[in-house]
Amino acid sequence: MSSTSGSRTAQTPAEVHSAPPSETVADEATIKARALRRARQRKLKVYLGRALVGVVVVGGWQLFAQLKIIDPFFFGEPTGIVGQLRDWIEHGTEFGSVWQQIGITMEEAVLGFVYGVVAGIVLGVLLGQVRYLADVIGPYIKIVNAIPRIVLGSIFFVWLGLGTPAKVLLASVLVFFVVFFNAFQGVREVDRVFVNNARVLGASRLQIVRHVILPSALTWITASLHVAFGFAVIGAIVGEFLGAQHGLGLVISNAQNHFNPNGVFAAMLIIGAIALTAEGGITLLERRLLSWQPPTPTETPGL
Repeated sequence: MSSTSGSRTAQTPAEVHSAPPSETVADEATIKARALRRARQRKLKVYLGRALVGVVVVGGWQLFAQLKIIDPFFFGEPTGIVGQLRDWIEHGTEFGSVWQQIGITMEEAVLGFVYGVVAGIVLGVLLGQVRYLADVIGPYIKIVNAIPRIVLGSIFFVWLGLGTPAKVLLASVLVFFVVFFNAFQGVREVDRVFVNNARVLGASRLQIVRHVILPSALTWITASLHVAFGFAVIGAIVGEFLGAQHGLGLVISNAQNHFNPNGVFAAMLIIGAIALTAEGGITLLERRLLSWQPPTPTETPGL
């Protein structure tokens, strides 16, 4: 009797550890479903929080303006901003259709973004690998980076006139420095063991750059893109402030000269919508480029 119960007791741990495959699959499915549920709940809370902040800010702004706590002549009001946007859509701005102004500014910003990103990545990777070039050219890059952008814009307008090229160049310069310093640091942070192993395996310099250095520095580079597009828009707007015949910067400058805060805020709202749209596109691009990397703890569903 005792031997029988002892054998049964000895088999119990083995039975616990050797659970049927169906139960294991069910447990994994349950855990995954809970993680997805927590992720959806968190996303919903984020959206609700954002909506609440917007309602509080906009509602408080409108209430303060109506109660004359703030003067709408200087601070504007949300209803006036909406009215200004409606007027621009229906009747256009003083410089033409509002869509034309948006298109011109977007063209300048996108071209500046592309040129600045390409130049920043190329020079950042090059100087990150060749220390001699970094020591020689580095001080000059820091000097140019310290020059106020409005001064550079004035020089570009002297060189290129009031057309699109000057604004694209100004936007490119703003983007370049953001991307360059991230690409440069990203290349410097590459694990030298990977580079040496690639050399031992017979990889050429170009192959090392393509298959080792760029993938390793990609996190740094993609992180800079989120900031870079904002700087591209700033460069285009500042350029239009300095001198232009069309564009959102000119619309803002005109509203400012006519003491029209609703017009200034309406143009800022358009710029904000453009920036959010671009941010979504850059985020999708980042996920595509970094899809080979394992997710970080903050990207894991439910965390």
